[in-house]
Amino acid sequence: MIEKPDVKTFCSRLAEKAVSSQALDQSSLERAERAAWQTGSRLDIVLIQLGLLPESEITKELAAFHGIPVATAMNAPSLPVLPEALSAQFVKNRGVLPLRLDGATLHLAIVDPFDQEPAQAVAYLTGHSVVMSAIGRSDFDQLAALLYPEGGGTLSQSSAAEQVGGNDQDIRRLTDLASEAPVVKLANQIVFEAVGSGASDIHIEPKPDELAIRYRIDGHLRKMQSLPPQLRDAITSRIKILAKLNIAERRLPQDGRLTMAIRGIDIDFRVSTVPTLHGESVVLRILDKSQMQLSFEALGFSGEEIKNLRRQLELPNGIFLVTGPTGSGKTTTLYTALKEIHRPGAKLFTVEDPVEYQLAGVNQLQIAPGIGLDFPHALRSILRQDPDIIMIGEIRDQETARIAIQSALTGHLVLSTIHTNGAFETLARLKDMGGEDYLLAATINGVLAQRLTRRLCLHCAEPHKNAGFWEDRVNRELGSHLSSERPRILQARGCSACGDTGYHGRIAISELLEITTARRNLITQKVHEDLFLGPDWQSLYRNGLMKAWAGLTTVEEVMIAARVPLQ
Repeated sequence: MIEKPDVKTFCSRLAEKAVSSQALDQSSLERAERAAWQTGSRLDIVLIQLGLLPESEITKELAAFHGIPVATAMNAPSLPVLPEALSAQFVKNRGVLPLRLDGATLHLAIVDPFDQEPAQAVAYLTGHSVVMSAIGRSDFDQLAALLYPEGGGTLSQSSAAEQVGGNDQDIRRLTDLASEAPVVKLANQIVFEAVGSGASDIHIEPKPDELAIRYRIDGHLRKMQSLPPQLRDAITSRIKILAKLNIAERRLPQDGRLTMAIRGIDIDFRVSTVPTLHGESVVLRILDKSQMQLSFEALGFSGEEIKNLRRQLELPNGIFLVTGPTGSGKTTTLYTALKEIHRPGAKLFTVEDPVEYQLAGVNQLQIAPGIGLDFPHALRSILRQDPDIIMIGEIRDQETARIAIQSALTGHLVLSTIHTNGAFETLARLKDMGGEDYLLAATINGVLAQRLTRRLCLHCAEPHKNAGFWEDRVNRELGSHLSSERPRILQARGCSACGDTGYHGRIAISELLEITTARRNLITQKVHEDLFLGPDWQSLYRNGLMKAWAGLTTVEEVMIAARVPLQ
């Protein structure tokens, strides 16, 4: 198939930009080019079909190439525009969607801006001049199905799902809504694009005038789409069906799991629904095993930190704890620790809620409180399995803490997480749970407190505008602890490789409290924190400043994560 020169130019520029920004590797591009040549299709269409590039990104590139805006669901009319001149069949077959009429100008969204014939036909049929905008095929199909339904009706906001009776008619109606092809395609698009963008969570949030779609990327929520509120029930029901939840129950929170194959890789999702004033809020936690890097280096720990961590993990027994708020990477750090210490001659058990990732060679147990299998019950059973190393998902109550201490006293190495603000506060928290000073002194080996900060984009990071001020401040605060390397105090700028945020990925900042012999004695004496830690204590804040000094993150990110006022 001989392509028009404009199409060739666009595809060439698209490929070059995708490879240079690392959104696409060279081998994937070559595979897509072969498929385009064999099928006679355009490269941009093949890239979408193979799931190699998000449709939204290609639509933006198409719009920029033609010098026209991008149309989304936010631009959709509430009713069909000029239905007497433009039938549903014409709109759907020609890939054009009238958005609004401004005087004699008709604003028209078009799937393929390279094909001018549909826009010319619209101008002829309506007698209006046409202004075009680009729209992705998924957005077009979704809006066309909403405005021009097959049966002549509309997706009503007061659908059967509003009647929370849970009868067969309601369930059938919700199932039908969720099974319509445009809804299935839209739900898949939301999930595929989230995975492609490296998001950790998908938030589907009902509001009075929209259904907001937000992705959590590098720890920060970004609004990605705004859908018509009429799609709320259909999208929510589709997700609930995939997660095997009760689609007719909208009064109570529900939790479930689902697995989808994306780009040939099975990806797990943890699904949570919560009823709100305007409908059910849905959150999907993305558990992508292929992107999980179980190495301390990949998590951002420095060489000295890794050396100290490994010294803790080589101890034959005792308790090693990781603490921090939700989303600070505690479980990933413990999984990395298990990978480090796993050996053929050892038996490893984990008790988790839930099991997020499956680890080779590790016996993993998920608790089920509904049948009485809670943390204490599971731990007591595991101790009869003759384990060497035990990982507890979280120490959250007195009984779990007691069993963890007993396990350490009887020769087991116990790894776990606990929710506190810092390493030292962990000891106070365990005392609140009933832990005696002499038992804590005898069993606790170390406590790692950590936070995640955004990693600077390698492509666009630039010298900080106040680099001199920060170099002097960090020098004063850390002094001899700094490396002799030349400081690189940088700031974020933003480019296409990082989605104009200036950041790509995250790294850990941490503080490690090692319980030495001297500190074990101090625990029993209930000394003050200042005496316990000393002036050389490597706190979260100081550890973060060292990584800002090395150009890995920004001082602003460190201060936010360590909760230090920015002065």
